[in-house]
Amino acid sequence: MATLYMVATPIGNLEDVTLRALRVLREVDVVACEDTRHTLKLLSHYEIRKPLVACYAYEEEKGAARIVGLLGEGKAVAYCSDAGTPALSDPGAVAALRAREAGHEVVPVPGASAFATLLSAAGLPGRETLFEGFLSPKPGRRRSRLAELLAREEAFLVYESPHRILKLLEDLAALEPGRELRIGRELTKLHEEILADTAAGALATLSARKEQLGEFSVLVSGRKKA
Repeated sequence: MATLYMVATPIGNLEDVTLRALRVLREVDVVACEDTRHTLKLLSHYEIRKPLVACYAYEEEKGAARIVGLLGEGKAVAYCSDAGTPALSDPGAVAALRAREAGHEVVPVPGASAFATLLSAAGLPGRETLFEGFLSPKPGRRRSRLAELLAREEAFLVYESPHRILKLLEDLAALEPGRELRIGRELTKLHEEILADTAAGALATLSARKEQLGEFSVLVSGRKKA
């Protein structure tokens, strides 16, 4: 049976791709991508030329069926989401599931993720961190989930878009203004920034800016034990 490789790709800096990932991308028959335009930049940078198959996030089942069809033809396939690790707040889980169900081997090729990147530089105490990914864009659901997460003793990490980062910080500041945060913006990219502050302080800092640029990762410290 053919093999599906779940390949982690850089979240910004193209030098963060692993040697193993480059070897796999060179050896497979086809590269399946969340968006061919993003993956093509990486492949072109490393002078890798492979047939590309688009597997858009909004039609994961269709993309997964396409991948399983290629595997059924005996072709080795590498799957890449736009950036970072597939299935970590990115598409990819459905493709891995359908490939396994069809009897094919699924091999992870680990690498970059915004989650691990921010955590490594955060300097927050504690051994446990909950990865939450993107919260609901609906205000009531978002605040309700934040209240649940803030009540836990372990730290947690969420992703947020530049369009909703202030709303997230407003909720955090309203619920627990003194909670320690680490906010990563444009991680591994040219304008990388890691902000260490309380929820209230971070809200004040970002609110003072004319606009919010880049994708955000927000690590929230855990509740201190009584």
